[in-house]
Amino acid sequence: MSKYQEKERKKAIELIKNSELFKGCKAGGRFMGKERDFVLLDRNQNIFKPVKEEVKSYFKENSISWWGGKLPTGHTLSSQMACLNHLFPIRNDRDEVLKIAQIICEDIIDVLEIKTDKSLPAYIAFEAVSDNDYLNECEKGQKPTRGSHCTSIDALIYAKHKNGKNYILPIEWKYTEHYGNENKADGEKGDIRKGRYTDLINHSAQLKSGNHSCYYFEPFYQLMRQTLWAEQMIAHKNCEKISAEDFIHAHIIPSENQNLLKIESRYKYKCSEKDMKTTWRDNLQNQNKYKIISPKDLLANIDLNKYAELKKYLEKRYWL
Repeated sequence: MSKYQEKERKKAIELIKNSELFKGCKAGGRFMGKERDFVLLDRNQNIFKPVKEEVKSYFKENSISWWGGKLPTGHTLSSQMACLNHLFPIRNDRDEVLKIAQIICEDIIDVLEIKTDKSLPAYIAFEAVSDNDYLNECEKGQKPTRGSHCTSIDALIYAKHKNGKNYILPIEWKYTEHYGNENKADGEKGDIRKGRYTDLINHSAQLKSGNHSCYYFEPFYQLMRQTLWAEQMIAHKNCEKISAEDFIHAHIIPSENQNLLKIESRYKYKCSEKDMKTTWRDNLQNQNKYKIISPKDLLANIDLNKYAELKKYLEKRYWL
């Protein structure tokens, strides 16, 4: 467990015991076969209360898989829950979603309703997938399933750029994650992965294809797949309900998560001997298509009067 993860675990335990955020909640839910003092027994209490029922309906009606199972997780350090708690309460608010989009790219002038959601369509979609399988991840003849067994995007904004083009803004959300040194290109499963992605990487306009080694180590494995996903959405725009001509990839990471960012000199990714930002940018052709933003900065411009309760919740639970 990293220092940041341990800090957030202790904070979560204290909030469960003493904060109004989790009033009446009990810990001791199971995770990886053991009872944990940072896992809520009532999973539903892990969601910001004003949108709790709407979030559950959204996942059910859009056939989206929850992280780790068929129900919301009680794990208080879940990045899926962090993403939902930050963004779901404002997903219907065009003006506020536009402010978030403009943090990602200041040249965005409008946000568009995402109509791929079967119910509750709005300006942000969660666990988004393409209409068709372009990354060779599905069984023959099958469509991508949201949240499982294929590349899914934590959150997606569909936007209009001042240059007149429609953009997709894929958002990858991190909280306390940090990664070891597992090479996902090794073994039989590694051969399957390379079979899926090698040609796509070699033909990518954004990913450098000279050396694929870092692409099979996390977190770069996720970033590689999401970059290919965005490129293929654009390449097949005439076959997709979300028809886009360009993209910007947003990586949302708490600035305190040093074990993921590896900014300090004692932390380095073994596949590159560099920090996360430098490692990934070394593999990109167009640097303007990738942004690292903290959760607090992403929501910096939302209306504090309209969303005072949300801001208070996020500050106590995630930002302090």
